[in-house]
Amino acid sequence: MTTDERERPDGLAGEREMLEGWLEFHRATLAAKCAGLDGKQLRETSVPPSDLSLLGLVRHLAEVERGWFRRVLAGEDVPHIYCTEADPDGDWHPAEDDTWEEAYATWQGEIARARELAAATPSLDAVGAKRHRTGTAHNLRWIYTHMIEEYARHNGHADLIRERIDGAAGE
Repeated sequence: MTTDERERPDGLAGEREMLEGWLEFHRATLAAKCAGLDGKQLRETSVPPSDLSLLGLVRHLAEVERGWFRRVLAGEDVPHIYCTEADPDGDWHPAEDDTWEEAYATWQGEIARARELAAATPSLDAVGAKRHRTGTAHNLRWIYTHMIEEYARHNGHADLIRERIDGAAGE
């Protein structure tokens, strides 16, 4: 596992460039934590009774990218990818036939769409077109900050899972 190809934002970058840079850094970190593992390893859970796996983390973050950028920021009416009424935590519960290739492609697709939507948003102060399911409104600055927090927290989980799988550890 190599994480040294990630780019940190310039320490003197402007606010938007800094937020975008740290989000990209954390996206790349999760990809690096998953690199080089096979499908079985990517499904390994952390510790019982947890359902937390690297595959589940990628699926979860695809849902999170979709929720904040497509639903909240852009107001798109898009369904959940993995979560259903029957299994609201379906992102954490891949079925036997769910593959890494599909999850990774879906995650990357959601990231690409998030980048497009954010780039089309003229200001960090721009408020999302829809309110979050909690009823609160959020501007792009808040969304970026939350996404960085979301990835950072889950990258800590990914680091522990990866270390348990094959001993690889890193920032």
